[in-house]
Amino acid sequence: MTDPTTTPDPTALQKIDTSVPHSARIWNYWLGGKDNYPVDEEAGDAYTAVFPGIVTIARSSRAFLHRTITYLVDEAGIRQFLDVGTGLPTAQNTHEVAQRLAPESRIVYVDNDPMVLGHARALLYSSREGATAYVDADVTDPDRILAAAAKTLDLGRPTALILSNILGHIPDREQARSVVTRLMDALPAGSHLSVNDGSRGIDPVFERAQNAYNDSGAVPYTLRTVDEITTFFDGLELIDPGVVPVTQWRPEPGAAAPGTVAEHGGLARKA
Repeated sequence: MTDPTTTPDPTALQKIDTSVPHSARIWNYWLGGKDNYPVDEEAGDAYTAVFPGIVTIARSSRAFLHRTITYLVDEAGIRQFLDVGTGLPTAQNTHEVAQRLAPESRIVYVDNDPMVLGHARALLYSSREGATAYVDADVTDPDRILAAAAKTLDLGRPTALILSNILGHIPDREQARSVVTRLMDALPAGSHLSVNDGSRGIDPVFERAQNAYNDSGAVPYTLRTVDEITTFFDGLELIDPGVVPVTQWRPEPGAAAPGTVAEHGGLARKA
């Protein structure tokens, strides 16, 4: 971490409710991480018992993030990233991928989970040439996000906004679109938007598992149709191949033919 204004509250871990499963910790569990509790593992195992494919979705989502950031650095020349709803640090985090390719890259992570806050300072180290900071804010408060991000990023320069598996936590579609619009309106031409979320209308077993998860007392997550996910890019120039299953967004050359997963994503540029 390079921005002292984002130093996590040392009491953050004391605020964690370990009696209720949390999506960030469950996602960490599916990715093979260790930053979770028995209640999260139980919820994750209950989900995979109904839909084992969720582990593939989680790992395909992480691989999509890796490929989009690589594109943004190598082909779009982006050096600033605003990653909202980052979740718990795992392998191939945004700053690790970006700064490996361009050490001067500056990254701001945003989340409001106390466990993420507690781990951020220890795990999110920046390269010497760049910067990595953490903002404690909710995705539904874009003005707070922008004000805090501006302490690390120059929001007058092209910036990539990353919204990975976070918009599903805003059940109202119009509110979710409003958040995206507010954030992108604050960024200049040449900025990019990356969105990926669980998709509805692809796999009924996935939908049943998600409904059961939402009824468990955990923070609910709303699946959306591909058309609904695509509307988040309204007014922007979609990068080929558009909004597709995340496994099919510019797969690595020579990789096995990608299958279809119920997780769609895309990348677009602000003209």
